[in-house]
Amino acid sequence: MFEGQLLAIHLHGPKGEDLRPVEMTHAEPGHGLEGDRYRRNGSAGRPDQEVTLIEVEALEALARECAIKIEPLKARRNLLTRGVPLNHLVGRKFTIGDVVLRGLRLCEPCDHLEGLTVKGIKDGLHHRGGLRAEVVQAGTLRPGAVIRPR
Repeated sequence: MFEGQLLAIHLHGPKGEDLRPVEMTHAEPGHGLEGDRYRRNGSAGRPDQEVTLIEVEALEALARECAIKIEPLKARRNLLTRGVPLNHLVGRKFTIGDVVLRGLRLCEPCDHLEGLTVKGIKDGLHHRGGLRAEVVQAGTLRPGAVIRPR
């Protein structure tokens, strides 16, 4: 068992722009996060594009072990967590406040991320690049919300 915390929310704007931090967003099953460019409309998009998460601990390890320090929003993930073992949530439901998510697969870093940030980030975040999840139960996300397995 664990009890973690949502530290920050970042939403994708127009293509080519940095993510922007927000103080809250609404999560909706079958769609994702309100205000995010990857929000699904009808049958467009895939469930694994609804929400992405990354552990602040992974970014701290990246700085410590690889001397690569990036701002959390540069990791291009929607939700920044602390105290949450994201890799263990593949195939499992978990809550962030009143929102229920289901972990679908790891969000491994890609060449695109490395091209937007710094050489070495792809290897530095290998197997700790985060989690792709879908929204199971709607609700509002706010930094400070408690994250628990379900």
